[in-house]
Amino acid sequence: MNERLKALRGLMKQRGIDVYLIPTSDFHESEYVGDHFKCREFLTGFTGSAGTAVVTAKEAGMWTDGRYFVQAAKQLEGSGFTLQKMGQDGVPSVNEYLQKIMPQGGVLGFDGRVVNSQLAKELEELLEEKQVSFSCEEDLVGQIWENRQDLPARPVWILDEKYAGKTAEQKIGELRKAMDENHASVHVLTTLDDIVWLLNIRGGDVPHNLVVLSYIVMTKKDCFLFINEKTLDDEVKAYLEELQVTIKPYNDIYEFIKSFRGERVLLERSRVNYAIINSLDSSNKVIDKMNPTVMAKAVKNPVEVENERQAHIKDGVAVTKFMYWLKKNVGTIPMTEISVSDYLESLRKEQEGYLEDSFTTISAYGENAAMCHYSATPESNKIIEPRGLYLVDSGGQYYEGTTDITRTIAVGPVTDEEREHFTLVAMSMLRLGHAKFLYGCRGLSLDYAARQPLWERGLNYDHGTGHGVGYLLNVHERPNGIRFKMVPERMDSAVIEEGMICSDEPGIYIEGSHGIRTENLIVSKKAEKNSYGQFMEFEFLTFVPIDLDALDVSLMEKRDIGYLNEYHRQVYEKISPYLTEEERQWLRKATREV
Repeated sequence: MNERLKALRGLMKQRGIDVYLIPTSDFHESEYVGDHFKCREFLTGFTGSAGTAVVTAKEAGMWTDGRYFVQAAKQLEGSGFTLQKMGQDGVPSVNEYLQKIMPQGGVLGFDGRVVNSQLAKELEELLEEKQVSFSCEEDLVGQIWENRQDLPARPVWILDEKYAGKTAEQKIGELRKAMDENHASVHVLTTLDDIVWLLNIRGGDVPHNLVVLSYIVMTKKDCFLFINEKTLDDEVKAYLEELQVTIKPYNDIYEFIKSFRGERVLLERSRVNYAIINSLDSSNKVIDKMNPTVMAKAVKNPVEVENERQAHIKDGVAVTKFMYWLKKNVGTIPMTEISVSDYLESLRKEQEGYLEDSFTTISAYGENAAMCHYSATPESNKIIEPRGLYLVDSGGQYYEGTTDITRTIAVGPVTDEEREHFTLVAMSMLRLGHAKFLYGCRGLSLDYAARQPLWERGLNYDHGTGHGVGYLLNVHERPNGIRFKMVPERMDSAVIEEGMICSDEPGIYIEGSHGIRTENLIVSKKAEKNSYGQFMEFEFLTFVPIDLDALDVSLMEKRDIGYLNEYHRQVYEKISPYLTEEERQWLRKATREV
């Protein structure tokens, strides 16, 4: 890592660059990126999904959030980078740090294709007094990266209407209507999940997310898709032609944008890269608003919701079988974090309609589970022993939708503290899932329903309680989310609408000891409407037992016991028909009333 850092500093010196910024991003502001785009990981050694590196001639810092503090501290050892714990007392933000260390008349460097135009605009304003200029035409990390993987080009396929619930023609028509409402003549769409959702296609250019590297420029009459044509077979080409979509080479977007004059261009600055904005002629008027597709995509239609119910039954069967197998065999056959994760994947593969995992499985035993986004490697791969707690956070992509579930499982005797923490987390998850609220609520209001049992005891977890989930798409999807702190850049505090799917995943993490998380997916729906307004509630989509072997019922209130028993009644009812007799007998005991 030190050699890479030295090489980057050499290029910075040649170019007259004082500070170089390396975010975690591709050209589309994707949360998860393909191997080609992992410049920050290449340079720092930190493998988490979120982080920003800043390099000067003498200093190198790596900023990440609370999900990754433990992991990043380990992975940055010997890298030459100092961990900057975002949100902690005394730790400046990236912008604050840049404002402090940029010299008068200095040069800030970055690849303009991987920095969004909103951030670049903020940096321009922040550093204006120091008369800082940008050097953003080169990817310096790419120049020192030998044997870098090529851009992916995996096949595109069409998502049938029986899964999508709405035709691409309808979606395009609704998007053009939204353009009219915003008085826009052109719409530039660069977010990959919005693009494939709009056209009812899927791909494989970002692992687990089923998207394809592409851009769309929509006018009132034309739709231009910028894509690697090698990803399209004759069937997909004919389908796109029928939709009146014109195909153009992927990298031609920058020159194409230059052709517009005097247009009103609808785009989302925080999701469009700086290089695209720089390509727009100044005669155009930019209308900076959230892409209309974001809300349309987040509110699942009735077909999608029903399909998701089916996907979660399949997924519930796989994970329930896994729990049965794990508890039956731990201590009698060799087990490691990686081997049991592979076994879980094999069970999902047995389910009809399964395509791939929806993210990299978090398989963590003992103290490894205290790193809430831990990923087992051959070096860290722990043997699972018949004692303590094992945590698995995983999900699947099915034609019927996307799943995401976490279960913490007692693989043997647990301590009183582990039992207490497990019970509090289970209570938290169930309470949020049973929340009833007036329409207009956001996740900011609902978060307390989950955290109350923990906060009453002076406990907390340093991540959001819930995130939106896509349909056969990204497992993290805006604009809905559940957290107690406003995080503007996440854009996940929208009003909860009927049909939005969200995770419900409180946890507790004790460094060096254990980590616990229990996660179900929930879908919002209308409850009664009266003189006070429209009430809303949640429906559980996930049906897998909560491990009674780790539970301390004495800590639970009457309502918590009722929630648990009712949930387990549904788990047995929905999952047992798909199990063997031996598995069914185990599930009956695992879901017994307490």
